[in-house]
Amino acid sequence: MRPMHDAHIVVLIGSLLAAACLWASLRLRRRQRLLHDLPTSKTLGVFIGMVELKGSAESEEPLSSHLAECPCVIYSWKVEEHWSRTVTSTDSKGRTTTRRESGWKTVDEGGQSIPFYLRDEEGVVLIRPEGASYELLTVFDQTVNDNEPLYYAKGPRHAVSHSDYRRRFTEQAIRLHAPVYIVGPARERDDIVAPEIAAQDDAPLYLISVRSEERVQSSLAGWSWFWWALGLIIAAVPLIILFVSEARDWQTSPENGGLLLTGYLVVWSATWVWMVYNSLVGLRERVRQGASLIDVQLKRRHDLLPALTATIGGLGSHERTVQETLASLRAQTTATPRGAAGPDFAGVAAQLRVVIENYPALTAQTGFSALHDQLVETEQRIALARAYYNDIATQFATRLEIVPDRWVASLGSMKPEPLLAAAHFERAAVNVNFTDTNRI
Repeated sequence: MRPMHDAHIVVLIGSLLAAACLWASLRLRRRQRLLHDLPTSKTLGVFIGMVELKGSAESEEPLSSHLAECPCVIYSWKVEEHWSRTVTSTDSKGRTTTRRESGWKTVDEGGQSIPFYLRDEEGVVLIRPEGASYELLTVFDQTVNDNEPLYYAKGPRHAVSHSDYRRRFTEQAIRLHAPVYIVGPARERDDIVAPEIAAQDDAPLYLISVRSEERVQSSLAGWSWFWWALGLIIAAVPLIILFVSEARDWQTSPENGGLLLTGYLVVWSATWVWMVYNSLVGLRERVRQGASLIDVQLKRRHDLLPALTATIGGLGSHERTVQETLASLRAQTTATPRGAAGPDFAGVAAQLRVVIENYPALTAQTGFSALHDQLVETEQRIALARAYYNDIATQFATRLEIVPDRWVASLGSMKPEPLLAAAHFERAAVNVNFTDTNRI
């Protein structure tokens, strides 16, 4: 019965290891698919939700890194000291053996990060890096002996046990003006009507990387395939043992020997379909969330317009077209998809400028000025929401057309959402004076 018992142990251990490899593969694949699903947004099109951005790291008051002393927005450094020792041991028969051991031990480390701006050709967006995963660029890497100034200038005075008095200084950073790739959750800033990228507990990923999107995705995909292949090999071990080692005394057959391999492939196929379907559902819900964000801001504008109408009407003389325009704008409480019955919502800023030009005295009234500011803020929020909706809806429509995702989407009868078209929406630019590296 011992061979049979050994076979059960091998299958059990193989099942656990194959399951762990499968879980690691799917976890990496989900991240890679998330990056693939997200469209790259411009800074002027960022709104609430998961976003993907590319640009340069900018700051008004950048950091100076600890070792390289370069202007940056994030840096992390480490000092390691080399040690070696001779170890002598005696076995049960009285034989003595000697071996040499050595390695590096971290004796000091640190780092710092500050909120910074990501800039592209259309504008800037604030990045709060706390809680993000960093992929930094090595900016300093030097190994020195104790007779060199750097040894004690940037390292501790004490030595580790069995020290060889050699230290390795390494530092990684995101330099000022360096290109960065960011994937993370966006939210609205507290100080102005503009988005910011910051960590959230329910966010699936928050990554700040100096690598390009292509390299990040290829790395995730490559490691995913590695863990999948390793799990496949482990699942095939019982079948390999059966045929290679002639272990016929296992009291099993080729069919039973391949049971683990078959199960691995079946579970992987099922979980892959589950992962793709869930990612499509998540993408569809982000599209619907984007539409609801537009409706929320349109409703906010609808509630503000009666006060504007009353203010203008109280002057006693006003144009009929102004009142008609305000009435039509007030009717726009929801966004109407293209091709559907309903009003094509438009911006309010142009109409407000006409009113102010025709009635200059309005600008001197405190109430009208405050109301005007609120309406302009609402206009900017609608522009943000509209851009986000169209970006994510386009990505969702693309996913529904490509193979094999379209086959999985057919299981839920998923259909693309129409894009929105509206005119005269404006968003204020965020003005920031960045530090020039040449002056540092």
